[in-house]
Parts: sequence; structure tokens; C-alpha cells
Amino acid sequence: MQYQFISILDFLLLPVVLAIVYAMAYRIRDKKYDKKHPWRKYYIPALTVKIVGAIFIGLIYAYYYKGGDTFNYFYHSRVINSAFNESAVKWINLLLHLPDATDGAYYNYISQMEWYSDPASYTVASMSAFVSFFTLNTYLPAAVIFAFISFTGVWALFRTFALNFPQYTRAIAVATLFIPSTFIWGSAIFKDTVCMFGLGWLTYSTFRFLIQKDYTIKNIIIAALSFMLIAKIKLYILLGFIPALLVWILFLYSKNIKNQGTRLLLKLFFIGAAVAAFIFFIQLFGKELGKYSLDKIAFTANETRSWLTYMSNVDEGSSYDLGAFDPSIGGMLTKLPAAINVTLFRPYPWESGKIIVLLTALESLLFLFLTLKIIISVGIIRTWKTITGDPTIQFCLLFSLIFAFAVGISSYNFGALSRYKIPCLPFYALALILIYYKNKPLKKPLFKPLNI
Repeated sequence: MQYQFISILDFLLLPVVLAIVYAMAYRIRDKKYDKKHPWRKYYIPALTVKIVGAIFIGLIYAYYYKGGDTFNYFYHSRVINSAFNESAVKWINLLLHLPDATDGAYYNYISQMEWYSDPASYTVASMSAFVSFFTLNTYLPAAVIFAFISFTGVWALFRTFALNFPQYTRAIAVATLFIPSTFIWGSAIFKDTVCMFGLGWLTYSTFRFLIQKDYTIKNIIIAALSFMLIAKIKLYILLGFIPALLVWILFLYSKNIKNQGTRLLLKLFFIGAAVAAFIFFIQLFGKELGKYSLDKIAFTANETRSWLTYMSNVDEGSSYDLGAFDPSIGGMLTKLPAAINVTLFRPYPWESGKIIVLLTALESLLFLFLTLKIIISVGIIRTWKTITGDPTIQFCLLFSLIFAFAVGISSYNFGALSRYKIPCLPFYALALILIYYKNKPLKKPLFKPLNI
């Protein structure tokens, strides 16, 4: 059974790997951030919650669920690494996904890997194989290393906003580093972990391009690799990120145009071009987008809804229903508010049939409370004016809402949704922070400060 992937060797090697990771982390922190640096105090605690999250979810999948995606990736990694016993060349070729699925020379390995023909899943398995090769094919030590690698991405996300809004550093740290869902579901051996790594670095490099005019080779490489990594594993993340980025660029640079007529024409032209580019993009990559492609997402959402509604009696406490809708783009858009709501604010506590769902419900309840607090304390009109007057808030909100809609309309399972939604949570939290503090003094915190 899959829970046997965690063995006594995992627990023997875990302290060794932890010691190495923390030694590296302390050295990086001390080198980059002196004792007076405002970011220093967040570095080790943020890494620690990532590591705890990776170990925690690994143990939950091992001893509570007794299997799951994370161990399926790890199973594939073991098969890949077993090729090293025969040939280092074969091992490297499998890592790079070079052999054809029908190549007889690799039949013993490829025949054992269900995801060999799934490039997105296999990429994660291949990364897991490379990491676990150095941890003697043990899961928990490999998961810790995954968490450390992913941490560099979320730390890059934190740096991006902390650098641009230094007065809100503490609140930004909470939003980017300490949201429970992001460090639990975005730390172990998952697609989500790799995507959070890529999304953090993509945001970092993009902002350096646009704000700091950093056109160095290093930054270009970071941007390109991050983009390709996300496109390889979860291309649909870019469906939210790219339109949000285009709008951010538009409103940021249109401020420099003094003539209102020219500025309006530029905005209309740019928005039209962005919509055209967006439609072209999802049509061009329809196959890669799978269920999120333009011609499939509505049908897939309706089919998923029907299936999970049928299965709700079997998996009570995990499924949700947005109500019936016509399986078309227009019909799907009628569920836009409900889909965004389920991603950001559900499950409600009374919808929690399982302990792990209840934990997600408490976090969602906090997001709902903070959203309502801001709307009430700032006011609807001032909130709207703050959003329309700040390109960064627009970027964060547009990405988080597009993404929340996409995963909310297509998941229909609270357990799966708790993982799928994590890319949008930091950005939504950042939008809330900026809206609040641009209208309220810092002496009135949005939430109780972290005692770090």
C-alpha cells in the first residue's frame, strides 16, 4: 500500500536533511540580511512553516488517507531512479522524458508509470526523482527539500511587495508567507508546490522588469524559466496572470499621459488587444489547457458538477454544488459570483464534514471577515476609488478573481479546491492589505500582528 513509502529510513535521514537545510538557510539569511534588516526576522519562521507543512501533509496522506497524488509522484520517482541501477544514461533520459512511450528499451520502466504520457504530472515526478536520488529514495527528506526550493519562490513574492510597499512589510509577510493553505498544500511533492515556486519568481522578475527596469540576463532567465515551468505544469495559471499583468502595465503607464482623451483611447485599444490576445492564447493552447480550454471548461464544469453531486453521498463533507447552469461560456459566467465565493470564502463551518475541511473553513471564514471589515470600515465608494486608482491592487485582484472563478467553477470538491486555489490566496490577501492601509493609518492593524 502507498503509505509504506514512509519507512524508518525516512525518520532516520530526516534530522540530517533538516540540519543541512537549516544550515544553508541561516547562512543565506546572515549573508543577505543583517541584524537590522526588516526582512530578517521573517526568513527562518517562513521556512519553518513550509517545512512543517510538507512533513504534516506527508504524514496525513500516509497515515490518514493512506495514499494520494503526492505518493503517486513519489512512486514514479522511484521507478525513474531504479533505472540508475541499470544505466546512468537511462536514468538521465528518463529524468528528461526523452524516450518514446513505445521504446522497448525502456519498457520495464515506462510500463510502470501511468503518468509517463502526462507531461505535467511527469515533470513533478521527474523533479521528485532528482531530489530523492540524493535522499536515498526517502519521501520525507525529499519533501523537505521540495519545501525549501518552493520557499525561495514565495520569498521572492514577499520581496517583490515588501520592496514596493516597505511600510506594510509585516502585513505583506502574513499574506505571502503565513497563510496556512499555502504552506501546507504548497510545500510537499505536489504540482502546486512547483507552481507556487514558479509564480513567486515570475512575479518577482516581472516587477523588476517593469518597475526597476532590470533587463539583466539573470532576470530574463528567471522570468523565462518560471514562465515555462508554470506553462508546463499548470498552464491555466497564466490565464489569470497574463491578463492581470497586461492591465497592470496599461494603467501604470497610462498615468504618464496627461491628455485624458488620448489616455482613454489607449486604454480602450489596449484592453481590446488584451482580450484578443487572451482568446488567441487559449485557442492556441487548447490541448495543453485541457479542461480549462475555451471549448471545454463549461462542459467539464457541468460534467464535474453532475458527477460529484451523484457521489456526494459517498464522499459526504467534500463536494459542493453551485447549482445547475447551461454548459456554455454564457451559462458558466452566470455562476461567476458563486464560483469566486466558493473559492475564497467556502466551505462555511457548517459545510465541514471532515476535520481537514474544517481547517480550510476556518481560514475561509477569516478571509470573509477581513473582506467585510474592509468594505465596512473603508466604505464601498472609497474601496472602489482605491482599486481603480492603484495598478498594483488591480493586478492582484484581477489575477485572484480570474483564478478563483476558474478553479471554483471546475473543482466541485472542497478537498481538491483547497489545493487548487492556493496561487490566488496571497494575491487576494495583498489586495485587501493595500486597500485597507491606503485608507487607514498603520496604527489600526487589519489583523493582530505576528509576534516574530
